[in-house]
This record gives sequence, C-alpha cells and structure tokens, in this order.
Amino acid sequence: MNPKNITDVSLLKAISKYLSSVLGSPVSIRSIANYFKSNERKISPNTVSVYVDALCEAYLYYPVEAMDISGKEVLKSNKKFYIVDTGIRNFILPKQRYDLGFTLENIVYFELLRRKYLVNVGKLGQTEVDFIAKKDGVYTYFQVTASMVDESTFQREIRPLQEIRDNYEKIILTLDRFTLGNYEGIKVIHVIDWLLEDNN
Repeated sequence: MNPKNITDVSLLKAISKYLSSVLGSPVSIRSIANYFKSNERKISPNTVSVYVDALCEAYLYYPVEAMDISGKEVLKSNKKFYIVDTGIRNFILPKQRYDLGFTLENIVYFELLRRKYLVNVGKLGQTEVDFIAKKDGVYTYFQVTASMVDESTFQREIRPLQEIRDNYEKIILTLDRFTLGNYEGIKVIHVIDWLLEDNN
C-alpha cells in the first residue's frame, strides 16, 4: 500500500466510521461503495478497497474471511471486520446502546489471535459459526453470546454446532453461569474463565 494513495482524509474517516458500525457483520467492498452511493457520495469499489486496506494495514481493523466447515476451504464471500480496541469504536461512533454481545465477540477474536490460532468465520450451508480456529492442524469451533438463558437464544447458538458432523471440539462462550455444562459434546463455558485459562 502506497500511503500516497490515501489523499482524502474525510473519506478515510467515513469508511472507518462505517466499518465500526458494522463490526461483526459480513460486508463486501461493493456493499460499502453502495452505502456511500445511497448517501449521495459516489465512490468506486476500487477506491473503497484501497482505503479499507489502509485501515487494515494500520492494524486498526482486522478482516476475517469465511471458511466452509465441510470442505475447510476459504470462501470468496463477504468478510467480517473486528477492531483492535473497542474504545476506539466508542469514540468514532455516536453514543448508542451498549452492544455486549459484539464486545465479547471482539474480545474472543483477539484472544484467539493471541493464542496463535488462525481464525475464520465458519459457514455450513445457511448457518454460521462465529469462529473456526485452527492451530497445529486441529480445529475448534466457537460461538460467543452474552447469555444463553433465553430458550430461543440457547437454540440459536447451539444449533449450528449440532449440525457440524466432524469430531473437533465445539465451545460456546457466555457470560451467564446458569447454562454452563456439556450438551452432547458441546461445551458451554463462562467466557471469563476461558480468558483466564493458562495458555502460555
């Protein structure tokens, strides 16, 4: 990336603000360009790509590609982005309702990187697993949620893991302590306990 390609600081800030608003959601370069077009600011996908790359090369945002769980192949589909510091997101965006679930997901992503995992978003047909993490040739599947107490949330989080047919470890990380346990091989672990594990 040639820094001389970044000539519009206001555009850089606008794209950063947009990425902050969709963190943890799948987006494409074209969808970002279309967003600005709908707001009467026409920008080519190529320009968007250059500016997004600059933000990622500055280690402000981290792109995460999707992986097909069955074939373990990286997909040419939308990426998710996570931010290096959620405090920066709070500064960039106007004050809004606190998104605890997103914050936990962001924390878990960077902890997986710290533990030297290769991390992708898992895709299995129309369902999605938050993270498929690989280290030393072994995969682990992770779902992240603030609470599993509500029955509909419990089923939403556990169902994608139940549909995976291999025998790699499957974990749900949550802040509630009421649903912890082992559900037919799917472990539900308190996220703080998981973060405090000795993985050095």
